[in-house]
Amino acid sequence: MDIIWKGILGGLLTALIAFLSKRGNTLPGILPLFPTFAIIALAIVGAKGEASGFREACLAGAKTIPAYLAFLGTCYLTIGSIDYRLAIAAGVTAWLVVIVISFHALPQ
Repeated sequence: MDIIWKGILGGLLTALIAFLSKRGNTLPGILPLFPTFAIIALAIVGAKGEASGFREACLAGAKTIPAYLAFLGTCYLTIGSIDYRLAIAAGVTAWLVVIVISFHALPQ
């Protein structure tokens, strides 16, 4: 049953982004910052009852902030010269590079 409500939550957020994109461009850009997936992940980890695991998951999530900024920055900088699909692919590549650096090159 847990999987069903998590799927419903993700689907509702996706539908809200699609709906708001018809009304403008700002809100769909802001809405992904709502921590939907973080809430789901922390609920799963928190259900185990281990405070240390919960804290570890919070820190891992915090490490993704620079990667998200790299993704958005790359998309922003490349959209003027390439197709939006390629801009998104370049952003995902930048995200992946920063994530690898964050989780493998930095101390735990």
